[in-house]
Amino acid sequence: MNEIGIKTRILLMTLVPSGLLALALGGYFSWQQLQDLEQQLLERGQMTAEHLQGPATEALLARQPERLRSQLGRTLNYQDVRAVALYDSERRLLEHSGPQMQPTERTLPESSLAAGTGLQIQASKHSTRFTLPLLASPGLLEKANRPDLEADALLGWLEVELSHGNTLLRSYQSLLATLVLILIGLVVTGLLVSAMGRRIIGPVAQINQAIARISKGQLDVRLAEQGSRELDDLASGINTMAQALQSAQGEMQQNVDQAIEDLQQTLETIEVQNIELDMARKTAQEANRIKSEFLANMSHELRTPLNGILGFSNLLERTEMSPRQQEYLGTISKSADNLLAIINEILDFSKIEAGKLVLENMPFNLRDLIQDTLTMLAPAAHLKGVELVSLIYRDTPLSLSGDQLRLKQILSNLISNAIKFTHEGSVCLRTMLEDEDDDQVTLRLSVTDTGVGLTPSQQKSLFKAFSQVDNSLSRQPGGTGLGLVITKRLVEQMQGDIGLNSVAGEGSEFWLTLRLNKSSQASDDLPSKPLQGYRVAVCEPQPLSQQALIHCLQDLGLEISLFPSLHALNTALARTDGENIKLVVLGSPPAGTPLSPVIACMREWADSGRCQSILMTSTTEQNEQLDNLPSAHCMVLSKPLCTRKLFRAALHLLQPRNEAISLLADAGVERRANPDSLSVLCVDDNAANLKLVETFLREIGTRVLTVSSGEHALEVLREQRFDLIFMDVQMPGMDGRQTTEEIRLGESVSGQSPTPIIALTAHALADERRRLLKCGMNDYLSKPISPDQLRECIHKWTGQPLGRVTGGESAASSKPAPMPLVLDPEESLRLAAGKEDLAADMLDMLLADLPSVRTRIAQAAEHQDLNELLEAVHKLHGATRYCGVPELRQCCLRAETRLKEGDSANSEIASLMQAIERLLETASVE
Repeated sequence: MNEIGIKTRILLMTLVPSGLLALALGGYFSWQQLQDLEQQLLERGQMTAEHLQGPATEALLARQPERLRSQLGRTLNYQDVRAVALYDSERRLLEHSGPQMQPTERTLPESSLAAGTGLQIQASKHSTRFTLPLLASPGLLEKANRPDLEADALLGWLEVELSHGNTLLRSYQSLLATLVLILIGLVVTGLLVSAMGRRIIGPVAQINQAIARISKGQLDVRLAEQGSRELDDLASGINTMAQALQSAQGEMQQNVDQAIEDLQQTLETIEVQNIELDMARKTAQEANRIKSEFLANMSHELRTPLNGILGFSNLLERTEMSPRQQEYLGTISKSADNLLAIINEILDFSKIEAGKLVLENMPFNLRDLIQDTLTMLAPAAHLKGVELVSLIYRDTPLSLSGDQLRLKQILSNLISNAIKFTHEGSVCLRTMLEDEDDDQVTLRLSVTDTGVGLTPSQQKSLFKAFSQVDNSLSRQPGGTGLGLVITKRLVEQMQGDIGLNSVAGEGSEFWLTLRLNKSSQASDDLPSKPLQGYRVAVCEPQPLSQQALIHCLQDLGLEISLFPSLHALNTALARTDGENIKLVVLGSPPAGTPLSPVIACMREWADSGRCQSILMTSTTEQNEQLDNLPSAHCMVLSKPLCTRKLFRAALHLLQPRNEAISLLADAGVERRANPDSLSVLCVDDNAANLKLVETFLREIGTRVLTVSSGEHALEVLREQRFDLIFMDVQMPGMDGRQTTEEIRLGESVSGQSPTPIIALTAHALADERRRLLKCGMNDYLSKPISPDQLRECIHKWTGQPLGRVTGGESAASSKPAPMPLVLDPEESLRLAAGKEDLAADMLDMLLADLPSVRTRIAQAAEHQDLNELLEAVHKLHGATRYCGVPELRQCCLRAETRLKEGDSANSEIASLMQAIERLLETASVE
């Protein structure tokens, strides 16, 4: 209905009532006319029957009904008369004119006209039948001389049938005429209403057009009179509105012009200010850049002499000195260490400010990282009598990946600050899981101390650069005021947050959240509950240390019995129920309490064979009696608690009591107990490299197996396991990365513990270390490899200390020649660890391969096969790392660097080919 126009609405408002009224009137009058026609039909039928009543009665009285035949026939000529019949008193037909009468369906009520005559009226769908009884009146009886009949005796029946055809025709004609008149009336009405509606719609349309033009901004439009008072009022209102809008637009345009002019002046002023601000910003950025570069340069410049001071201080400590000289030297070393720590903080801050600090992503064990950090900071805490504890909740994942060095720096900064401002009590590091999904975890770490605390004003400036709590406090512990700033920036770069809760005089809690990736390469190699079935007694006076100790012992599978004092423990061991206790773990007594009773009890338990014992002491504890305890029954460990150290100590003490414990211990622990059983696999396609590394590894006490390809390495690993694998990176066929990925896939399928894989390569770009670690390798060594590097790497990844190679200066201490020589025999001897026969063999192998390598490089360069060229240069570079050929080695380095960076290396390849020719000529002359 909302879409219907005014004209249509007027038509509907006019035609609908008119039509309904016309239909009602037409229907009424038609019905009235039909009633009249029916009444006329009844009257004609009655009149016809009454007209024939006298002759019919006389004919019946005369017993001559046939004389009525002609009159009945003439009756058929009357209007609507269809048939006429004469019956005797027994309803036998005497005379009949017209067609056979139709059966009747209903009897009509007696009309007022036929009252007293006995006329019966019956109707059907097509006709009406009138039945009139014929009675003998007294006058007719006398006239007919029928004394045998009584007055009003029934003589017979007269039936007259009238057809409805004519009546129906007149009814239809009447209805048709009525409908035609109604339609004509509606059409005429519609035409009149349409004509009147146009006189309304036309002005409204003009008003709409005028409003549309006004809405488009044509405010000069005016409407004329519309010929109607209401429309004239509407047109007048629109004209007034247009005039008001036109006036307002003029004023607004003036205001806009004025505002634009003012805005232009303001923009000019702002532009001048922006130029000045931009110049000031650039000046500040340049000053900040110069400051950062200055800090970085000065830090590097200061680190160089400081490293010399520290190095020669360590050397001087090994010489004979007087006590006063030793005291002076200790002061020098401590001051140099503090200065180096300050310089490192300034260097880190300058890197962060310059945006050059990039976080690494390497696998690590969270528990080992935390415990190593606390072990490093323990002496400073124990000197002040402060307890240092770590609590790692059991649902916290340990196998993670990230920048472990920066994470250790964050923890070191927070814990060292807590130690500085805590004079008694404890410093506790808590680690818990906050959120976890399939690939990442969110950890919450908090460092809680019982120190001096901070006021709200001190907390506001805590994370500002070069800002300290106050002069009185900062002067006591020292520092640059950058530690917490660097910590905050590192935490934010790890997608975390850091905060502080502190009350002055009650202590502080630094908390932080970190988002780290899960890792399958740093899984915990400690067996699950390896000491299950043994009972251990614990006597630790410090509550937090006791809680951490209980947590660790439960992880080892030990059943724990707590004792409040040494006396209670000794009493329990003396009773029969003390026979079930196989191990006692003791904490050092509070500061100022003698250690002699504890040592005496441990010695007594060892001599009597009651149980084994482990004593947890502070790092500052110096007592000669501790060194004299029987090692087969007693162990002394330094606080804070380290899970690996406690496990090895418990395993060492409990293993002789039950051989089954050795089966539960990790296979790596078993191998590390026997150096000769340590097995190493070396994979390298260069025979000279394999020979040199094999010689070094055998001399430091390992069993070595060498293979020349990744495919061969996979075949060997299917048959046996190794403690460590040294893997060359670039090899023909399956390179080091692909081989490592296959090894890791096989370990994950078979459920074996991962074997440490160390990458060996002659050269690496800045991001190559990250790619190597990402493919599954654990560490990275750059050629040339020295025996000391191999020994330290093996000790790092297997825990097995190995011996040193004898017989000469290591490659790590070699100094490069000032000018690159073609052939340097002294360098060959140094690289071979002082072994002349090994140096000669290495050089002969290199010279034997040079012609084929030269041909391979020339062909690859001619065909522009960069992959083949890089592989050939890399292999040659690796061979030169173990021979005294400085010129060829430098040419290989430059060529490999250019090829890895994707740049053109034509000049470097040409220099490399010339270096090969000079080396061959020099070797042939000598």
